[in-house]
Amino acid sequence: MELSLTFHGHGLLAAFMFLLINLSLASSSSSSPPQGKSLPYMTSDAEEVAGKSFDYIVVGGGTAGCALAATLSERFTVLLVERVAQSFISKDGVMNRRGRVLGGSSAINFGFYSRASERFVKKVGLDKELVTEAYKWVESRIVFKPELTLWQTVAEFGLLEAGILPYNGFSFEHIEGTKVGATVFDECGIRHTSADLLEAGNPENITVLLNATVENVIFYNENRNKSRARGIRFIKSNGSPDQTHEAYLNQPESDGCSSWGDVILSAGALGSPQILLLSGIGPQQHLRNSSIPVVLDMEGVGQGMKDNPGIALLVDNKPQKRLPDTPQVVGIADDFKIIVEAGIIPVSLNATIMTVAAKVAFPESEGKLELNSRDPRENPSVQFNYLAKEKDLEECVKLSQLLERVARSQSIAMFVGTEHKNNLMSSEDELRKSCKKNGLRVVDGSTFLESPGTNPMATLLMLGRYQGIKILQEREDAGAFGIQQNP
Repeated sequence: MELSLTFHGHGLLAAFMFLLINLSLASSSSSSPPQGKSLPYMTSDAEEVAGKSFDYIVVGGGTAGCALAATLSERFTVLLVERVAQSFISKDGVMNRRGRVLGGSSAINFGFYSRASERFVKKVGLDKELVTEAYKWVESRIVFKPELTLWQTVAEFGLLEAGILPYNGFSFEHIEGTKVGATVFDECGIRHTSADLLEAGNPENITVLLNATVENVIFYNENRNKSRARGIRFIKSNGSPDQTHEAYLNQPESDGCSSWGDVILSAGALGSPQILLLSGIGPQQHLRNSSIPVVLDMEGVGQGMKDNPGIALLVDNKPQKRLPDTPQVVGIADDFKIIVEAGIIPVSLNATIMTVAAKVAFPESEGKLELNSRDPRENPSVQFNYLAKEKDLEECVKLSQLLERVARSQSIAMFVGTEHKNNLMSSEDELRKSCKKNGLRVVDGSTFLESPGTNPMATLLMLGRYQGIKILQEREDAGAFGIQQNP
């Protein structure tokens, strides 16, 4: 989603749909005691949280949200709200799954970890030194160097045979060629998610509310022309939409030496714009059509939605009883425009398939998101318009040709017991038709304007820590000068 906003002095990248809600229309704490030594208090009882106040409310306990909550808890009380995972089908007919679970998509993806490119960090205007510090904070807690499986070693040779050079060995960095990336699976095969980062925070300052769905942000009018976020309204994810609850931000002290906290949306590329729309922030006509009072007419909300189109090729003839295998090796080709990985994917309880998959990293085609219902538990209507732009279709053809070279490499052919073939089996016209007709599937469910690395997980983890540090610094600066931040 292409949306550039700065609210309340915190410049957040709306491409990540990681939005700080603190609006000006003219242009102490309550927390339950921790259950254990290092874990925050967690509850699925909405009544237990209803009516309480916190310094910060983070909506979305996903990849970025957990890192953010842990960082803010070093000095402030935080309410972190999360719900359960949910599948959806876009209007393009592509099925996917939203990571509505504590840990977000880091709890359900392939676990491949790779930083954003230096070009990306510079392009979006992040502080390079702080970015590196935030990455290292994440990596010291939940990221590991993998021991390559046999299939990943075979795939590594296949990528090199296909001409994806140079070979870079193991690296956190997003660099062109073939490399071994990091993983969130440890040496015992146990997945570590962003939820693990909550242990790095102050458990006495964090309350995690599970199985709750935020209906909207609560605003109050300070005067005729100014409004600000005051809290959230939420319902039980499995309850009645008519039974709502509220949680609030702590109000500043009257002496003027403290300042307002924030409601921060970290609910994902689909969840954050959905909540904005339900809160009355978005295109005026769409809000009126949905019978939602307009808080702020903002045309960019829900617009410019992008996803990475991709192709997956089967390299074995039929499902077999192999253990699942997540990607550990990646090929980055065509000036970073194409990303190739291999994996072994379950198709049933006792069968898997071997695939080589690739995605277009910088799609130009874009679509939009709109509300289907005022019920926040219902998925919004999303259309990405995959391959609508000719440039994307041309890139899909290049991607398909590269995939064929990898899948038909001598290394992979020997491993699966098929005949090695040097020539490509499909013509360019056939590949164009395949891309349009039946070769398309979503490899990566993110909706960045471009892929910040091999996939966005590492950068979202970093961004949660990065923005948390930024907020702490701003609050400290405001307190040092006895300045109350303007709403």
